[in-house]
Amino acid sequence: MSTILEPGQIEASAVMPAFLHLPPRNLFERRAERLEQLAEGNALGDYLRLVARLCRRQQQLVDNPPSELPLAEERQRLCISHGLPPLAADSLVREGPWLIWLQALLTGFDETGDGPLGDAVKTLRASAESQRKGWGVALLAGQYDAVPAALVPFIGAALQAAWSSWLLALPEAELKPSGSLAQCPACGSQAMAGMVRNRGKHNGLRYLACSLCSCEWHVVRVKCVYCESSKGLRYTSLEDDRHAPGKAPLRAECCPECQSYLKHHYLENDAYAEALADDLASLALDIRLDEEGFHRLAPNLMLAPG
Repeated sequence: MSTILEPGQIEASAVMPAFLHLPPRNLFERRAERLEQLAEGNALGDYLRLVARLCRRQQQLVDNPPSELPLAEERQRLCISHGLPPLAADSLVREGPWLIWLQALLTGFDETGDGPLGDAVKTLRASAESQRKGWGVALLAGQYDAVPAALVPFIGAALQAAWSSWLLALPEAELKPSGSLAQCPACGSQAMAGMVRNRGKHNGLRYLACSLCSCEWHVVRVKCVYCESSKGLRYTSLEDDRHAPGKAPLRAECCPECQSYLKHHYLENDAYAEALADDLASLALDIRLDEEGFHRLAPNLMLAPG
């Protein structure tokens, strides 16, 4: 029988578990496998399979990094000691060390044919470094109108591979919570989804998954991660989900105070759920919540909104 934690118990239990969890080294391979599984029978099946291809290329890059950690030890130490994300995306994306990863991704991605996919790859290969950097800056800033939609998954894949690899290369250090619950303590990016764990001392605890570096950090449940309100939160699942509403493996936490929502994956009900893959496979829920007036603030770097 699973343990249901009340808000007060959740607050108390947060003292004991680790604040931060690093992604597994085979993150992108596992993500690719999940995407291929979810593609079966999904209206976006072809797109999910394309993202799976990109994930396998990401895994190759992480296994054989084209560049080392771009931070000097002193800079890392100062950031951590001052409670700042050592892999701050807003500065590193402008400095450009991730561009080597984009070039490596394109070099190893076998796509030379005609059609939208081939055109996107050709556009990226022909683009200047300054243009590529501008697209990366815009994507991480959420300025999707400044990035051609067809290029988003390639740029996003390079950014994710670089930051995840750099995160795993950081020396062990105790990262501190950011000023915002939804902000990653490692790179400062926004959370993509919540993962409610189901094992051991983490059972019933919520960890937020970073949209960029894929680390996960603990945030107490029954609290909006954007406005920190606990009033009137509601949990919405897909209408065609075969599970009872309270047992659905994917539920969006909707806040009436700020009209925002964040998807949550309940591993007790689906132990194989993966933040990015399951997010892409459940865009029908985003459409429904948008129609109800709720706003999505969580980015997914493999898809341009709209």
